[in-house]
Amino acid sequence: MPTNLYGYNDNYHPQNSHVLPALLRRFHEAKESGAPEVTIWGTGSPKREFLFADDLAAACLFLMETYSGRGLVNIGTGEDVSIKELAGLVKEAVGYEGELAFDTTKPDGTPRKLLDVTKLHSLGWRHTTELREGIRMAYADFLSQEAVAER
Repeated sequence: MPTNLYGYNDNYHPQNSHVLPALLRRFHEAKESGAPEVTIWGTGSPKREFLFADDLAAACLFLMETYSGRGLVNIGTGEDVSIKELAGLVKEAVGYEGELAFDTTKPDGTPRKLLDVTKLHSLGWRHTTELREGIRMAYADFLSQEAVAER
């Protein structure tokens, strides 16, 4: 059972993408337009776990080769960040210099979503792509998709 995924060839659509690729697009567009701020729904306090999709693929291969037990194995990092922290990481990766604003009239959603990955770690597998680097790689992918779309 995987946690929230992001990575290459993600869906960056403005209305129907997940939080991380949506933030990449919004910060990029704000940077390009010179917008003074990017508004994030809620307080920014909910915490989420994110796994680079290539790490999911590596975990699946690892489990196919080494695991024969019964039951689900959670696949994630075992680490979470607040939406505010995530927005800061995306802002940094994109190079956006404006401000963050939080629209507290919008819902926060579930306070915390973090998988227990004790079983996976005890089998000897851990993710290799740290969130900061994964966001940089996903942003480079977004830029390459934008370049292709402009042709």
